Amino acid sequence: MAKSAKQTDNCKILDAAGLYYRELNSMIRELASNGCAEIVLDGVNGQRYIADGLREKVRIVINGVPGNDLGAFMDGPTVIVNENAQDGVGNTMNSGKIVVKGHAGDVIGYGMRGGKVFVGGNVGYRVGIHMKSYKDQVPIIVAGGRAGDFFGEYMAGGLLVLLGMGDEPGPVAGSYLGTGMHGGTIYVRGELKEHQLGREVREFPVDDDDRKMLSDLLAEFASDTEMDLGGIAPEDFKKLEPFSHRPYGNLYVY
Repeated sequence: MAKSAKQTDNCKILDAAGLYYRELNSMIRELASNGCAEIVLDGVNGQRYIADGLREKVRIVINGVPGNDLGAFMDGPTVIVNENAQDGVGNTMNSGKIVVKGHAGDVIGYGMRGGKVFVGGNVGYRVGIHMKSYKDQVPIIVAGGRAGDFFGEYMAGGLLVLLGMGDEPGPVAGSYLGTGMHGGTIYVRGELKEHQLGREVREFPVDDDDRKMLSDLLAEFASDTEMDLGGIAPEDFKKLEPFSHRPYGNLYVY
């Protein structure tokens, strides 16, 4: 290995500063396949594809800012990012958990079909696009701050939860929320104007099952992100779902 690595019990600490992303990811895959329970990455600065395709039940702690496609195609690991993350977190992720304690970029959870992504801060555009449930798997994305345009675009399954925390002015989400959505559920805490919503979604009442699910999920999110969610209750959320599961049915000729 080109960089020094320090072993502590079943944990490996890697110095990622200056490492090319392919070299870093090769080291991570080797450690995970050899049964390492936890890998701590120090000095991460934009290296892409960390934890991509990993299936081992390894815990990866990232100190620094990982590059695009963190956890893409991931199927089992837990990834903790102690700062921000770039675009494409959880791209086509199958299972596991990614926790970003800062902000994250665009297209979070693209095509995601299982697992959880928790982002403590804001998220960018097209979060949850094409997200879908797969068999008994229900993908979940929770963001503590605000979201850009096209939140939940073409969503086919799973859960998106937007807490709207922070002091920044402006709406909790951008425009075209749920555009093309035909499955899944979006929960938003904060004011929404009708013009922000895609034509395919409507607001529905939050019922007892929703409240129980949100209560449990918020407790898990608070624990993982180390955030204080005091004052946030399930009753504060708006529930958005598609009113049609075939929004483009009239486009087909039979």
